[in-house]
Amino acid sequence: MKRYYTLINAYGVWSALFSLLMVSATACSQQQHATTKASRPNIIYILADDLGYGDLSVYGQKKFQTPHLDALAQHGMRFTQHYSGSAVCAPSRSSLLTGEHTGHTPIRGNKELGTEGQIPLPEASITIAEMLQNAGYKTGAFGKWGLGFVGTEGDPNKQGFDEFYGYNCQRMAHRYYPSYLWHNQEKVYLEGNDYTQTVTYAPDKIQEATLQFIEDHKDEPFFAYVPFVLPHAELISPNDSVLARFEGRYIEDKPFEMPHDYLSDYGPDIVPKKYCSQATPHAVYATMVTRIDQYVAQIMDKLEELNLSDNTIVIFTSDNGPAVEGGADPDFFDGTAGLRGYKRDLYEGGIRAPFIAVWPGHIPAGATSTHVSTFWDMMPTFAELVGVEVPSHTDGISFLPTLLGKSGQEVHEYLYWEFPAAGGRKAIRMGQWKGVAYNLTKGKKRNFELYNLSSDPAEAHDLSADHPEIVAKLQAAMQSASLPSELFPFEDK
Repeated sequence: MKRYYTLINAYGVWSALFSLLMVSATACSQQQHATTKASRPNIIYILADDLGYGDLSVYGQKKFQTPHLDALAQHGMRFTQHYSGSAVCAPSRSSLLTGEHTGHTPIRGNKELGTEGQIPLPEASITIAEMLQNAGYKTGAFGKWGLGFVGTEGDPNKQGFDEFYGYNCQRMAHRYYPSYLWHNQEKVYLEGNDYTQTVTYAPDKIQEATLQFIEDHKDEPFFAYVPFVLPHAELISPNDSVLARFEGRYIEDKPFEMPHDYLSDYGPDIVPKKYCSQATPHAVYATMVTRIDQYVAQIMDKLEELNLSDNTIVIFTSDNGPAVEGGADPDFFDGTAGLRGYKRDLYEGGIRAPFIAVWPGHIPAGATSTHVSTFWDMMPTFAELVGVEVPSHTDGISFLPTLLGKSGQEVHEYLYWEFPAAGGRKAIRMGQWKGVAYNLTKGKKRNFELYNLSSDPAEAHDLSADHPEIVAKLQAAMQSASLPSELFPFEDK
């Protein structure tokens, strides 16, 4: 298989072999399905886990490089104001797949089932995968699910995916050497792994399945949802040439070792939901992001090998801001690129995500967009892309015009997030104004902070006392944006 850097020149000579043909959104299902393959590009959506806005060199990372993702940006469009669905795993994915913000999407926090799995997406949910499956796409998900255990209504096979391979449960995904992964409803045991030995690195097996899916469906339109587990804690990597590049490079003044209460090493007494110790967390974190970079290169190489590059849109982003668990150290790497907050925060550092999109001949090469977009925009964007009716429940707005470098882009009145954990948190963005409210469920003094992101993207200067009329406007919109949830209630009224 060719390395992705060998394709950089190939990118430069890609031409627009296919034109984007849009069918009427009101056409019947048979008419929608009759569109030609050229008008229905393959879609690959790659979602990193806990990757910060500043963790890619194309977004300012200085302590390691991500050359293949940089090349992706060079030959596509890089967004600087794209937002994840939430500040943690499950609700962010729920927002993405349902096209709804966290005031409406069914899963608004991480809520666990008994021994394995999370609270499921309801059967009534309409997902991106179902929308594309109904349009004639083959659909696959490869990586971390976290939206319903095998056999429940949230099982990925019941939510529009023809094939799933990876971690069904996000707690199990804390470990990179699990004893098994799931292939649809089947447990697939990994050679040598029994929680005492670390032989088979699960992300490598998931990557193999992703590439095989692309190979298997090269002759029909497909949607590959690729939610990487990397670089989510635990911090561990195979002892290979990738790790060797970073060993000894950094000062390791914060080893993740005892007495951390969330530490449990591989062995007979392992607690799988915890993390292993790590003497060199800086080197290993850089290794894990580098492995992401290489996985993306392999996907791009596979498309080139199969002559699918010109008819495939590839998107790369992250589910939330960088974590501080398991030895991760976003301050050392400047993983938020100077933005405030981390994973679980509704400040910019917790929800602003890198976003890169490539589609040769359609998306302008080397472009940078300041368009304000978010996870719940993906459903209407994909609907317009393939020429199907947008599901009526979505909170999103298609930003296909921006991706294609065209005029007429519609914009949001506001973006809204809520997070019922961590004391209860809400945030809203309306134009350049950002409102953040914390301590909504703990009985502590509630606060509402106001920031002007155009002049203060780091959210360092609270302007709420200076602009009471804007505060009132944002609070009113924030209140109306949320529908009550029995599973994820808020106490504020």
